[in-house]
Amino acid sequence: MAACSLTLSSSLPQPKPSFFGSKPSHLSLHSTSFALKSQCFRVSSSSVSISSRPVDDLVASLLSKVIQTDGGVSLTTKQHQEVAQVANELNKYCVDEPVKCPLIFGDWDVVYCSNPTSPGGGYRSALGRLFFKTKDMVQAVEAPDSVRNKVSFSVFGFLNGEVSLKGKLKVLDHQWIQVIFEPPELRVGAMDFRYGGESEVKLQITYIDEKIRLGKGSRGSLFVFQRRHGGSTNV
Repeated sequence: MAACSLTLSSSLPQPKPSFFGSKPSHLSLHSTSFALKSQCFRVSSSSVSISSRPVDDLVASLLSKVIQTDGGVSLTTKQHQEVAQVANELNKYCVDEPVKCPLIFGDWDVVYCSNPTSPGGGYRSALGRLFFKTKDMVQAVEAPDSVRNKVSFSVFGFLNGEVSLKGKLKVLDHQWIQVIFEPPELRVGAMDFRYGGESEVKLQITYIDEKIRLGKGSRGSLFVFQRRHGGSTNV
């Protein structure tokens, strides 16, 4: 049911930050368009909680295909196709207005992208992976409209670093959201600085439940987010 986006970049040659997305129209998160406190939070747990056997099986199948694949990097073309097939089946069970579902809030691991170098930008490119080993790709969505993305990595396996983006979420329609991000912040060892400019992404929310979110970027990339439990992202 819901999602946002994550794609960061590096300074090696300084890649451009990107965060899952595309471009529909404008509509801000005002009381009526994103009335989570009144409308959404009154939705009963039974109406947002999908527990039917077919859905549970599809979620389990999808996670089994994407977990421990380095965000999709290690998958073959055929395996990517299998992930897409399961995701398309799950889309049929998406609620009518996923952008209004309170399940959107929380901390999420970015466990898969059909374009594996998209989350993380240059840090996740073939060249970037020679120098940067990805440790975590995390997205935090906080009420009412805050999105924070972070890619943690180690440089040459011993120097820890991270790139983070902070943005504002806007609802575009019943499925599409837009996030406008501030310039990315890079931390490596004792160094901490910002670079580049603002960035914008758009994402279609195609499925959400207590465990996962699915989203599709404006260029068609599929993203799978898995909810984090018991822990802060410190993004």
